[in-house]
Amino acid sequence: MSIPQPIKKSVLGVILDLDGTLLNTDGIVSEVLKVFLVKFGKQWDGREADKILGKTPFEAAAAIVEDYGLPCATEEFVSEITPTFSDQWRNIKPLPGASRLINHLKGHGIPMALASNSPRACIESKISCQQDWKESFSAIIGGDEVPAGKPSPEIFLEAANRLKMEPSSCLVIEDSLPGVTAGKAAGMEVVAVPYLPKQSHLYTSAGEVINSLLDLRPEKWGLPPFKDWIEGTLPLEPWHIGGLVIKGFGRGSKVLGIPTANLSTEGYTTLLSEYPSGVYFGWAGLPVRGVYKMVMSIGWNPYFNNKEKTIEPWLLHEFDEDFYGEELRLVIVGYIRPELNFPSLESLIEKIHDDRRIAEKALELPLYSKHRNDPYLENSL
Repeated sequence: MSIPQPIKKSVLGVILDLDGTLLNTDGIVSEVLKVFLVKFGKQWDGREADKILGKTPFEAAAAIVEDYGLPCATEEFVSEITPTFSDQWRNIKPLPGASRLINHLKGHGIPMALASNSPRACIESKISCQQDWKESFSAIIGGDEVPAGKPSPEIFLEAANRLKMEPSSCLVIEDSLPGVTAGKAAGMEVVAVPYLPKQSHLYTSAGEVINSLLDLRPEKWGLPPFKDWIEGTLPLEPWHIGGLVIKGFGRGSKVLGIPTANLSTEGYTTLLSEYPSGVYFGWAGLPVRGVYKMVMSIGWNPYFNNKEKTIEPWLLHEFDEDFYGEELRLVIVGYIRPELNFPSLESLIEKIHDDRRIAEKALELPLYSKHRNDPYLENSL
């Protein structure tokens, strides 16, 4: 059961951004740009990601053409790359919590609008493969349907108009700074879900900043609460990840007294981009040893300020020896909390042990314990 949340303000409708908020568009964009820029002898390294986030397609293209010094006009760049993007939109995956949120609001009769800087036809193409998404929205507005896109408030004001609501009765959920700025300028409440890592401090104008849609508590805004949290955990559609155990930062046992088994992230860049940082739990299989309860963190570990996103599982078992180089397979079945920073090492350690207690208890529930027999855990890689 989730803890009741104090109401910030009651709203009547919700306006959602699309790219980076509901859909993991960044992975597709990066892959397309990597291939496309090779034609010009350039290499996409993601350094412009913050410049194109939340912008209209033309504005994003102009930033890339300028920063990479491409020998073409922005219009030419757009016309050449658009067909490639169009072919890839069907491969976009929803971000964790997106379908859950849409289904929840729809089930409770909360009016929703979709407002994106992308052209309307592009929006339609992107959501066409997501079951029941289009029918769930009372209004869909593209950047080509208003005089100016975000950060101008016009797209959100138009959304409120089509929902037949006062702007002050609407809650905007956005991942980009232009989107947050637009929502606030429209006189709406705004929840920010920063898509780029380590950027939360830039979103101070938002009414709330959350790590991912998994952390949204609708009751804070006078909306019906989710009812799917179970004993401090959120069930997820199980997902798998595996690899060889590698030496990590040397702080698990030495600094924290918690022997984590670090996994190499090589080959899992796309998967890591699909799942938000946070604390998860499930089952871990060492094919030569057995299957064990597991709690793990994904992310940058703000207290230690990791430079790369890491996977650090803690197998909840006392081992007599290290198992570096052995195969480790994980089945992740639930979510506990977002990644947090802590004022002291002691408070970090205390929270990690809280996570362990939550995971150990939850994994006894039939909902989670049944996955202990997942064949993936015992097969060799």
